[in-house]
Amino acid sequence: MGESATEIPTNGRPISILIVNQSFWPDVVATAQQAHDLAKFLAASGDKVTVLTSRSLYGRRGARLPVRELKDGVDIHRVSRNVFDKRGLLTRAFDYLRFNVTAALCALSLPRHDVVICLTTPPFVALVGALLRALKGTRFVFWTMDLYPDLPVEAGLIKRNGVAHRLLAMVDGFCLRRADMVVTLGRCMRERILAKGVPAERIAMIHPWSDPEEIPELPVRRLELAVDSLATTRPSMPVPCGPNPFRKEWDLGDRFVIQYSGNFGLGHDAETVFGAMLRMKDDDTVRWVIVGDGVMRPSVEEFVRKHDIRNVVLKPYQPRSRLGTLISLGDVHLVLMVPGFEGVILPSKLYGVLAAGRPAIFVGPSGSEIARMITENRCGIVVPNGNSEGLVRVIDEIRRDPALGLALGHRGRKALESGYSMRHGCEMWRNLLHLVTAGRTAPAADRRAEERGTRNSENSQ
Repeated sequence: MGESATEIPTNGRPISILIVNQSFWPDVVATAQQAHDLAKFLAASGDKVTVLTSRSLYGRRGARLPVRELKDGVDIHRVSRNVFDKRGLLTRAFDYLRFNVTAALCALSLPRHDVVICLTTPPFVALVGALLRALKGTRFVFWTMDLYPDLPVEAGLIKRNGVAHRLLAMVDGFCLRRADMVVTLGRCMRERILAKGVPAERIAMIHPWSDPEEIPELPVRRLELAVDSLATTRPSMPVPCGPNPFRKEWDLGDRFVIQYSGNFGLGHDAETVFGAMLRMKDDDTVRWVIVGDGVMRPSVEEFVRKHDIRNVVLKPYQPRSRLGTLISLGDVHLVLMVPGFEGVILPSKLYGVLAAGRPAIFVGPSGSEIARMITENRCGIVVPNGNSEGLVRVIDEIRRDPALGLALGHRGRKALESGYSMRHGCEMWRNLLHLVTAGRTAPAADRRAEERGTRNSENSQ
């Protein structure tokens, strides 16, 4: 595999770190969870961590959270609030701009930090990092959770090479050029960043993660008696722990659960899922359980209502304290991507699915990071976009053969523990931040991630 994350030397002293993102604890969207995990780890490791975030929960209007709070050793400053919800493009843009401006003003009023990490919620909040770098000499790390303006272009919201695209591309290029380091989530995203002209030595690749201690059960519903014997013979496999409480709360009974959890956005393939739902609408032995929110959520609700599909359960985001129970609910999990979004987004929900030891069905492009990970680790099945019939066949195959689902899930859990755990990712992050603060680059982080993918592929042979 090459050198481990802990083998990168740091500069030996604690550093002060500012993290800027619109969403943070207690929010439960993916960027909030990843940022909270990292902030908590850094603080526990002895660094001084400050977070600059919003007073509102993601996509909801009105101020709800306190202006200042201490959580897990992290000093949280909250500014602005969402005046509108996130359903309208112009209203979202207003809330984004409002946060960016107030965040910049607050960041300038804070004491100087050694390094600032800017995520991509809202788009171009990285301008805050560029501003701090220019005015205070703060090192600037750009954590590209999503790529802009690539995302609205691929979603058809703005015209490729139109005025808006060219203007936003200039802003994006400015932020990328000013960053001391750009952290990407996978190989496809790295290729896009390279194509934008960022030198390879200023790009590090650190995958999203999940905490194997937070999501410990596999599976919570005993599909066969063989599950118990398999857990006995493989001590590393989490042991079943009885019925999942969500089954009773949501009246699921013993039905086979096809689950989608998290954000349902423009980059997620709803049409293929809709086609599969129609084909299975009269099958009362299954339940499609969709948990979360996003701009596509109203379309899902409308489709279910229009076609009178009664085996679909729609629920809002659940508290993170119930994350392990929630992810362990599904007998199989869906991960979705629209063609053209390779490297623009990376659905981090896969890592929770790996932790739960559940099989993943990825509906999306075969060349994307998620498809490559699933294939390399043999922890799920890839279904091409538009193949609703194929999606139904795969679901039925896993439903008829519980041993297949168990094998896919177990390999996923092993992959998570070996290379995609929260501790592994956060250690890579901490060492990278110390190197950047010391004025050094860390191409080794990129090599390690690539070597891990190669190793996993070889191990799956």
